[in-house]
Amino acid sequence: MKEKLEALVSEMIDRGLRYDEAVGEFERKFIMSALEKSNGNQTKAAKAMGIHRNTLNKRLTSYNHHSRRKH
Repeated sequence: MKEKLEALVSEMIDRGLRYDEAVGEFERKFIMSALEKSNGNQTKAAKAMGIHRNTLNKRLTSYNHHSRRKH
């Protein structure tokens, strides 16, 4: 797992991806994967990630707000 992560980080740097973009994309993918595994149950997803449900909800609201602004 560590080797895969190191290779991914190296590739991201080589492609010129900025730190804030990389962190944001990782967080979004992490959250969406946890939600998928919990069948959309935010409480279960938050528990699996070790964050509070309110934190998860704020992140999801933020994603929805940003995606609407891009259109």
